[in-house]
Amino acid sequence: MEKAKIDAIQLFILIFLFELGSALLVPLAIEAEEDAWIAIFFGLAGGILMFLIYHALYQNYPDSLPTQYMRKIIGKYLGWLLGFAYCMYFLYLSARVLRDFGSMLLTVAYHETPHFIVNLLLILLIIYTVYQGIEVMARTGELLFVILYVLAVSGFILIVSSGLIDLSNLKPVLEDGFLPIVKVAITQTIYVPFGEAIAFSVILPYLNNPKKAKKVGIFALCLSGINLMIVMVMNISVLGVNLTKRSQFPLLTTIQSIQIADFLERLDVFFMLALIIGIFIKISIFFYAAVIGMGDLFKVTKVKQLIYPLGLVVLLLSNSIASNISEHIKEGLVIVPIILHFPFQILFPLLLLLIVYLKKRKKNKS
Repeated sequence: MEKAKIDAIQLFILIFLFELGSALLVPLAIEAEEDAWIAIFFGLAGGILMFLIYHALYQNYPDSLPTQYMRKIIGKYLGWLLGFAYCMYFLYLSARVLRDFGSMLLTVAYHETPHFIVNLLLILLIIYTVYQGIEVMARTGELLFVILYVLAVSGFILIVSSGLIDLSNLKPVLEDGFLPIVKVAITQTIYVPFGEAIAFSVILPYLNNPKKAKKVGIFALCLSGINLMIVMVMNISVLGVNLTKRSQFPLLTTIQSIQIADFLERLDVFFMLALIIGIFIKISIFFYAAVIGMGDLFKVTKVKQLIYPLGLVVLLLSNSIASNISEHIKEGLVIVPIILHFPFQILFPLLLLLIVYLKKRKKNKS
């Protein structure tokens, strides 16, 4: 654990940018069709509950990394294995998001560029940023937050001004009731992007005012959730449900539809810059969490020595994770939530918190 501190605003910005990340890329919760934005809201509600679990563990061990308090809670060896599994989980998610980035750039702009080269360029930038430490990452986030919001507000104004929005595309609301929406929420949106905030259990010990962690985290999740709902409402309003489903990158298709005064069009750069900012922060947080966790588990005195080999692992894994983009998306929506997200985001944190509660209760009785 490096000797560094970040303030509440920096934590808020990191969580906000992290949550948007690759979630802007895909048609989030589109299985709920016109009610996709409602499914995102339910996912947000579940994500806040999960964050409260992560925060409760942090409250009990405010100066400890997750890899440290896991060993205190469930024992030296079992805790070490669980901590190692979490580090592997964070590395895997880093590779998944890096693959998202490469696929997006190849599809949108660099059609003839090898996937490996595109991913290599971003992972080198992330390696450099993580090498500088959490304080530099936080300051970088502050700058990128301003740029992202300028892009977001400008894009929203242009879409509204172009007259593309047709709110009738959002009807009928709740045609099949709440059950399909809740199903999408508990199988998708609760995990991606909101449950991925589990990575911030590694960042919270660096907060200079621990009392603000809960409010900051919940506020950042809420703001990012609202933004994702607005994006989904815009996508469906402009494209309709069917085109949003078929589109690989619906937000890109929406932005490409902008045409004002016969000269302002093809604003793909808005989409690409916003995605690059969010994905850069998301991979950096996942990768940083894995590096710090590994350094603690293997008692590495100079944790920065792990950055280069682990960066190479993420790069190679991102290129071998799936044979094509369709397989990659299917794995992310169907397989990964059950096999990885549920145990690492919900099951294990709940069990750890339950054991902490039982130990405290036993101690109080004695």
